[in-house]
Amino acid sequence: MKRKTSKKSGRAKVVFLFDVDNTLLDNDRVSADLTKYLKREVGLKRARCYWAIFEQLRTRLGYADYLGALQRYRSEYPHDLGLLAVSRFLINYPFANRLFPNSLAVIERVKQWGSAVLLTDGDVVFQPHKVDRSGLYAAVDGRVLIYTHKERELADVEAQFPAYHYVIVDDKLRILAAIKKIWGSRVTTVFVRQGHYARDSKMLASYPPADVSIKRIGDLSNCQLPELLPDLVMPTRNLY
Repeated sequence: MKRKTSKKSGRAKVVFLFDVDNTLLDNDRVSADLTKYLKREVGLKRARCYWAIFEQLRTRLGYADYLGALQRYRSEYPHDLGLLAVSRFLINYPFANRLFPNSLAVIERVKQWGSAVLLTDGDVVFQPHKVDRSGLYAAVDGRVLIYTHKERELADVEAQFPAYHYVIVDDKLRILAAIKKIWGSRVTTVFVRQGHYARDSKMLASYPPADVSIKRIGDLSNCQLPELLPDLVMPTRNLY
């Protein structure tokens, strides 16, 4: 997927950076659907084997690699005919049906104020495919950045989309804290309390709160721009 970079001269006033999985798109539900499909196609034991491989890869790589796990699974069960069915399931999955309510409306709203950019982690095949099939690629006008560890690539984010201020929207406090540490007052961090990471009490206790906390992505539609700019940022605000 070719990424579109900012074509404006100089810096934009504000750029909105949106995570994808469990921020705009209900990836927990995607995983649940895949689990049901795996059990039906290859059985419970082999389904558990797939997810064990998946978690090993996620620990090593730092992002979810569904197709990579399937490749590794094939080495364990090279003659399993269910592999083709599972691969077809992943490629043809209706990701557009798994967007959280009002995800696209939120993107359209913030585009009144600045550029909307997807900033996500993932592999170079399945993650772009997911972004495209979900409709998110079109929603942000092709402004997509996909890294292995996005919090380590902020210099490139700035180079691609220079701005005086950034608003980063994510379901992981760890990511928000890392970005805040680097960008400081130049960024407003927005924590979306969706998905299993956002409900992990140990994770919540391990990192400082975000600048803004919302219950669901659709709540961002109720925000006004001054609430997200640095002169009005308070230590923590719950906007629900």
